[in-house]
Amino acid sequence: MLILMSGLDYSQAPIELREQLSFTKTQVGALDRRIREEVEGVLGCVLLSTCNRTELYLSCEEGAELLPGELLCGAVGADYGLFEEAFVTRRGRVAVRHLMEVAGGLKSQIWGEDQIVSQVKGAIAAAREAEAADPVLETLFRNAIAAGKEIKTKVRLTNVAASAAERAVQVLERDMGRLSGRRALVIGNGEMGRLAAGLLRQAGCAVTVTLRTYRHGETVVPAGCAVVPYEARFTAMEGADIVLSATTSPHYTVTVEQLRRVARPPARVVDLAMPRDVDPAAGELPGVTLYNVDALGAEQHRGQVPQAVRDILSDHMERFYGWERYRRCLPALEALKLAVTERILSYPEVGEEALDREDLAALTAARAVDLVAGALKERFGPEDLERCAEKIRAHTAVKSRERGEQSGKTVSFSHIC
Repeated sequence: MLILMSGLDYSQAPIELREQLSFTKTQVGALDRRIREEVEGVLGCVLLSTCNRTELYLSCEEGAELLPGELLCGAVGADYGLFEEAFVTRRGRVAVRHLMEVAGGLKSQIWGEDQIVSQVKGAIAAAREAEAADPVLETLFRNAIAAGKEIKTKVRLTNVAASAAERAVQVLERDMGRLSGRRALVIGNGEMGRLAAGLLRQAGCAVTVTLRTYRHGETVVPAGCAVVPYEARFTAMEGADIVLSATTSPHYTVTVEQLRRVARPPARVVDLAMPRDVDPAAGELPGVTLYNVDALGAEQHRGQVPQAVRDILSDHMERFYGWERYRRCLPALEALKLAVTERILSYPEVGEEALDREDLAALTAARAVDLVAGALKERFGPEDLERCAEKIRAHTAVKSRERGEQSGKTVSFSHIC
């Protein structure tokens, strides 16, 4: 088994570059399936795409010489040369630890952010739905998600904002003063949009949220917020102090031409989307200040990783590699089980005096070997188990030839191994 990943994130790639390799959930699933099916040597594939990063994780055959970043660019028809310097490729334990640190929010632009665990969970779910996730990546992502959740519940990483939406409200309060009484329009009613609307409402804003469609019993609007159809967003924008956009649209929700036609444009425009919702040129209009996710996260403090967090990461890495060790041991355990069972059945008291109970004896021996061999995986690798099985087979062959003169002799398992 070989785990490879390539990723680009805010630390290596500006937002203009990242958004070119930013994908919707549907696109992620399609890419997972395509790479898994079309690339020789790939056993499993999971693509993680967020505002901060795009990372491709592969489970490969041993010896595979692949660059996941190059594969991703090839799958979407992008020029790898434009991204090559921004991509970082990791292998083996380095890749495993990186994913667990990502899930814990330790690699996020907003350190310790809350949304990343659900984003990692969504990535493996999309790969599973696309039938692109193999047992190795399923287990790796399950352990990473568990590590991220444990970090969130047991360790307080920082006192600063834990989400891009919370950070946006903090920046607006810093630059505008108290938000109480301000008018705000939130474009988008997804998870991030609802979170932002709720936080602005808590800060005292009169908040309006856009809706594309309304489904009774399914559409959730934060308490105290007004609603307006998405198509009427520019009418609702007139006279607003703040506009915040957080959609999954592949196109701009606010272009510079549209904003220029607003008689009284908002003083602050916040873009929490990836790819971006707001035309970057909108920030050049007189009286308009535009924030994107990079601008919001740039001032976040990078604290020292607490020992408790390092312990959690080490524990979940050991769990993953313990499972991987066991998986590699399975063929050798089966061979050892067969060898020991055959050895037990070769004893004269089983082979000659209990022939009518041979099936029962075989079952009993196999179950006993299961109990013994199951514990061996904790101390020995597959190569050790295979050598043990070979030695037992050799010993069984010798004893079979000597059965006439060795009848009744008992050989201990410890002596054989």
